[in-house]
Amino acid sequence: MTTHRSTGVLRLPGGISLRFRPRALAVAGGSALLTALLAVLALGSGDYPISPADVLRALTGGGSPADEFIVQQLRLPRVVTALLVGVALALAGAVFQTVVRNPLGSPDVLGFTQGAAAGALVVVVAGGSSLALAGGAVAGGLASGVLVYALAWRRGVHGYRLVLVGIGVSAILTGVNGYLLTRAQLMDAARAMLWLTGSLNGRGWEVAGPLLVALAVLVPVVLCCGPALRMIELGDDTAYALGVPVERLRLVLLTAAVLLASFAAAAAGPVSFVALTAPQVARRLTRAPGPNLLPSALLGAAFLVAADWVAQRAVPGHELPVGVVTGVLGGGYLVWLLATERKAGRI
Repeated sequence: MTTHRSTGVLRLPGGISLRFRPRALAVAGGSALLTALLAVLALGSGDYPISPADVLRALTGGGSPADEFIVQQLRLPRVVTALLVGVALALAGAVFQTVVRNPLGSPDVLGFTQGAAAGALVVVVAGGSSLALAGGAVAGGLASGVLVYALAWRRGVHGYRLVLVGIGVSAILTGVNGYLLTRAQLMDAARAMLWLTGSLNGRGWEVAGPLLVALAVLVPVVLCCGPALRMIELGDDTAYALGVPVERLRLVLLTAAVLLASFAAAAAGPVSFVALTAPQVARRLTRAPGPNLLPSALLGAAFLVAADWVAQRAVPGHELPVGVVTGVLGGGYLVWLLATERKAGRI
């Protein structure tokens, strides 16, 4: 193995060589360990506390019947949903920020989250079921993605144009969503408001299952495009010169990212700021260029599990929607980021 200052090269038999960044691998490993620890903590916390050792025994089928029921049936679906939603949002944010080459590129800013919310609200107004609400969220996210891409297209899609069009579409959809809420019945509107805030309360395997299937299809697509995604970050002209089909690849990646964000919204509502924050934190920890897909995904999972744990215990006797916690933490990070960028003279 040959190691440089920030990049290592692992030479395998048959003339195959793999480049890696030791710091990025260390961050990914640390994030995976942190995510696992937070998941065990979440599974053991509650009105019926369970020690970490007993949680592990319950997960492997060696615990008491009471512990196994509480861990596997009551708490595990919610924690798994939080992990999957965190991974989906963080990966979507990493793809958007790299494709548009803008740290503000995320589903929250570009209007795709609002599109998913609009699709769900149409179902609420029509009196649809929870399953139909999830389908409406996915359809709304895809429709907003097509609209933003079509409006931003002009002999290609430029990153800043995509961001500006996305902000405009987001503003329009916010108004549409407000109108749809006024058309819903009182109980349906209350249920929709909880969903719009972002909540993991009562999530079971019927929610985690479809999201897991979506991730099993979409995550390999995004990871396989990782090397080409790093070239796109250098600029369209450079990527074209290196043989990358920029527009086709951009369309594939944007479609995958919109689907990731839409399925995450279908499972937990439009949870804010995870897609914006996780990739930025991953980039600062790894100090590496490129999308940092794996560290971003793991940090997103850890962030959402931790936020849900805080949401359940921040106010005694009341459970906050997880979107409230991510909004406070992510909003604070955004303010700090803008202040730092202004101090550095970049904005």
